[in-house]
Amino acid sequence: MDNQIIETKVIARIRSEFPTKFGIPRQSGLVPSLRARIVFEPEYRNAEALRGIEEFSHLWLIWGFSEVRQEGWSPTVRPPRLGGNRRMGVFATRSPFRPNPIGLSCVELIEADFNPKNPTLLIGGADLMDGTPIYDIKPYLLTTDCHPEATKGFTQEHEDYQLEVEIPEAIARRLKPEKLEKLREVLAQDPRPAYHNDEERVYGFPFDGYEVRFSVMERKAIVQSIRKM
Repeated sequence: MDNQIIETKVIARIRSEFPTKFGIPRQSGLVPSLRARIVFEPEYRNAEALRGIEEFSHLWLIWGFSEVRQEGWSPTVRPPRLGGNRRMGVFATRSPFRPNPIGLSCVELIEADFNPKNPTLLIGGADLMDGTPIYDIKPYLLTTDCHPEATKGFTQEHEDYQLEVEIPEAIARRLKPEKLEKLREVLAQDPRPAYHNDEERVYGFPFDGYEVRFSVMERKAIVQSIRKM
């Protein structure tokens, strides 16, 4: 049937260290140390639905871009890593501005909690905002999902791009070492919009209960302050 509407149910939501979109890694796996928890909606809080999942090291998450306003769609988009100046076909990118705002992430399964009243999954390397709706979970299969011969398209020239990170010692002491290391990895990915290149501008984003403010100068992220929110 043409234009058939299929009902999609939210089975779970993500609980992560990012209450807003700013700062979230652009792809899953870029910051492996990040942790998030998948909390199931009441209808799907059934530990039997997770039986056997602990045997897999990684999972596919199918989720929704819940913060993206849908105002129609465009056949071309401006990928951030290309500086926002070059257009590519929407189906050749992972832009959230799609006919259907659906995302796909491969994450590491750290722990499966089979609590009969509230089973959850602890995952690593997620690129998801707190509260993101999850529509489905599938095991990652090394034999069929991994293709070492795959080409990287226009992303190849930008895959090694990272910022050096500088956090003054007096500021760094405000975070526990494990959180500090996560923050360094997040900032190294350069969370700014790719078309921003103002060395005098100070950016800020919430991270795990703290407000982090930083500037960027000559490919170095310099943290200006870290304050408890």
